Amino acid sequence: MLPSVYLETSVVSYLVAHPSRDLVVAGRQQATRDWGRMAAQQYTLVASDLVVDEAGAGNAHGVRARMAVLNSVMVLDTTAAVIALVDELLSQGALPRKAAADATHIAIAAVNRTNYLVTWNFKHIANPVQLPRINRAYRALNHRPAVICTPAALMEVPYEKPTGGPDFG
Repeated sequence: MLPSVYLETSVVSYLVAHPSRDLVVAGRQQATRDWGRMAAQQYTLVASDLVVDEAGAGNAHGVRARMAVLNSVMVLDTTAAVIALVDELLSQGALPRKAAADATHIAIAAVNRTNYLVTWNFKHIANPVQLPRINRAYRALNHRPAVICTPAALMEVPYEKPTGGPDFG
């Protein structure tokens, strides 16, 4: 069975967006596209009803492109267990109340036991300051956290034996 990856909305958007003039954003877009070319062969890709709702906002062309991506992934529901974990994340201050949607992404990935949550949202999701707080909330409700990372961090680089120097393996 392939490891599962929850696609947060920013990843779906970067997959299909027109190339940005901003170098940082353009780099993220390219990394996301590179990862996207191999992701379906190496992972079970999932999203949520929240991702579908968020991806459905905006201009018609962008919505069509994002929905085309989401048509090929399993969509997970927001269940009572998800709501309980969202409440725990917010009540413990793991995320601010205004970031309830971000807490929902995190909770859906955890409750459904996905292996990874990929995102470009550094404000509330892939934020190293927030992660210990998020992990405390997981433990409070006995959930196993998904590994939160960017598509670039999840790209597998094939091992190539170095040339020259000592051989350790």
